[in-house]
Amino acid sequence: MRRCLFRLAAPLLVCAGLISTSARAEVEVDLALVIAVDVSFSMDPDEQTLQREGFIEAFRSPVVHDAIRRGAVGRIAVTYMEWAGASDQRTLLPWTIIEGSDSANGFAEMLSRKPTRRASRTSISGALDFASKMQEESGVTALRRVIDVSGDGPNNQGRSVLAARADAIARGITINGLPIMLKDAGYFDIQELDLYYRDCVIGGQGAFMVPAKDKEQFRDAVKTKIIMEIASMPTPGRAAEHEGGSHVVLAQDGNRANCFAGEQQWRDRMGN
Repeated sequence: MRRCLFRLAAPLLVCAGLISTSARAEVEVDLALVIAVDVSFSMDPDEQTLQREGFIEAFRSPVVHDAIRRGAVGRIAVTYMEWAGASDQRTLLPWTIIEGSDSANGFAEMLSRKPTRRASRTSISGALDFASKMQEESGVTALRRVIDVSGDGPNNQGRSVLAARADAIARGITINGLPIMLKDAGYFDIQELDLYYRDCVIGGQGAFMVPAKDKEQFRDAVKTKIIMEIASMPTPGRAAEHEGGSHVVLAQDGNRANCFAGEQQWRDRMGN
């Protein structure tokens, strides 16, 4: 598959198959960000709409535009992917260079035109593996590489989420999380998903998560997370309240949540 790198701020479309590796490496950015969103059946239509609109509004926000401009390089690269089961990951928007309000708004507009979908199972490990590969094939030189993963349930298919996280961190990638906890835990959900994300999903230098526990604050939670990823990494050992009351939780050393809760739950409920 031909992979393209879009520059929305200029009438230029650079396709990886048309330029050399050395030329692609000259594209420098402050941040290479993979936005990885859960589209499993546990995500109801309302949650999907809020999730999509949260990212659209974030990239339309002047605060986000200012954060991009204030970076050392003044531009970022972003791609948007959807995931569900272990073999179900799709790139919705390819790697895109954003270096101002016009390109950020253009990214938001492209995202707003994409249809939503739902699929079976939940493989956070599959999402991390796919996103890590996307980072390796980004075609940019980034000061920081981040995977922004959001979802409403634990890993229940594919390899261990701990193994996928460890491999991503070994590549110098930071994993941040947006655990979605807008409704009571359902049939294949777990209580305290935020603790699961903290202990089992996020990791790497400066890793953090912003739990989404209230529909009214969901969009603010997404915007808070994007701004923090673009502007700077949080101070280790601290948690804070940010815009809209969004609560930021940093990665912890050592596992306290059951990182195989989803797999065990699936086996128990399916009688395996």
